[in-house]
Amino acid sequence: MSAQPTLPAEPTGSVDNRGSSALALKWHPALSTPPPQAPEAEPVRWWPLGIALLGALGLSAFVWSEHGALPAVLLLLGTGLGFTLFHSRFGFTSAWRQFIAVGNGKGLRAHAILLGATATLFALVLGTGTGLFGNEPSASAGPIGIALFAGAFLFGVGMQLGGACASGTLFTVGSGQSAIVITLLGFITGSVIYSAAWPLVNDLPEVPAVLLSDHVGWFGSWGITIAVLAAVVLITRMVQNRRVPPPTGAPPSAQGLARVLRGSWPMIVGALALAVLGAAVLAVSGSAWGITSAFNLWGAKFLQLIGFHPETWAFWSQPGQAEQLAGPILQDRISLTNIGIILGAAVAAGAAGTWKVHTGLSWNVVAAGLLGGVLMGIGARLAGGCNIGAYLAGIGSGSLHGWLWAFFALAGTWAGLHARSLFGLGVPKPGDSAC
Repeated sequence: MSAQPTLPAEPTGSVDNRGSSALALKWHPALSTPPPQAPEAEPVRWWPLGIALLGALGLSAFVWSEHGALPAVLLLLGTGLGFTLFHSRFGFTSAWRQFIAVGNGKGLRAHAILLGATATLFALVLGTGTGLFGNEPSASAGPIGIALFAGAFLFGVGMQLGGACASGTLFTVGSGQSAIVITLLGFITGSVIYSAAWPLVNDLPEVPAVLLSDHVGWFGSWGITIAVLAAVVLITRMVQNRRVPPPTGAPPSAQGLARVLRGSWPMIVGALALAVLGAAVLAVSGSAWGITSAFNLWGAKFLQLIGFHPETWAFWSQPGQAEQLAGPILQDRISLTNIGIILGAAVAAGAAGTWKVHTGLSWNVVAAGLLGGVLMGIGARLAGGCNIGAYLAGIGSGSLHGWLWAFFALAGTWAGLHARSLFGLGVPKPGDSAC
């Protein structure tokens, strides 16, 4: 089971008439049964809500006073990202599993909205060079080669074993899901393993990054990205009509205006909010939203704390990495947004009444979560990013490596689904509701 809650299903057209016209095939993806009604939200959990809210505001004030406005703004943007991720239940792991396992393409169509909105905002920010705090925004473009392919594949496998992606790991930890703490520990461990073994994988064959804007300009890059995303939407609808999957469950939700703070948001709202916040991170920091490089830093800092010396490793001896390791975590831009995501998700979960620590984890869940996290940690570092830093930021920037990352991560998702049975974890069958 994924730690990311399932998503409400789309309204369904008539299953019997799903092949009657091309228009129906494209715009009315079928479901085998009507989507369930969302249950009422539980009462507010005031203690977790108060602690998380005070933590987010207090830490932001401390960071502002100690390190300046820019780090504090990044922490607050991260808090907004965590709040949005929780309330929209924006899943990457679950979306890919649902599509591969049962043919439900709703999650991937939500990805297309997020990617399209991000590409639009990135084109405006990058194309005009609009940066804040004196930063000049730069596109996320990674090299293409064996490291990218292998890293994305390993990440896809790890997602299905660990039950969450990079962003999902952070927001589910913030919401009190203790099982995903194991995945986070594995994530950090895998990142450290990569940095220790970096000399062995640093020179794998690759070709330089391909950025569409270098060839067709920012408008042309945006147009190509939107066209490909439109094709993704069409293909997922065709697959869903052919396979007729069951609907996914509906998370608890408040009604009316209370839904903003205590309910589940429509996926399109979450996608648009994430795109705006991600573009703000780019404008404020000069670089796109990322997650996993901070896990590498956290692991190295812990090793230093217990008496080891990762600063002597070849990876951390590079000028940029040496400066990162020497500085405080609360000045590291990615660490700041990561911490904000955890706090923002805790605020949202407390308001929604769902924050609680889960105990009694079985050995197979712990083993799968730890291994999945390790694979994602290694995979993300090999590929130069995760579902956020490579997939979202790469495609949003018009970089070819983002699309290739998605292809190999989707292949890894297929392999990871089959690997779940090795740990006694559930594997959705074609007639099951993908959870």
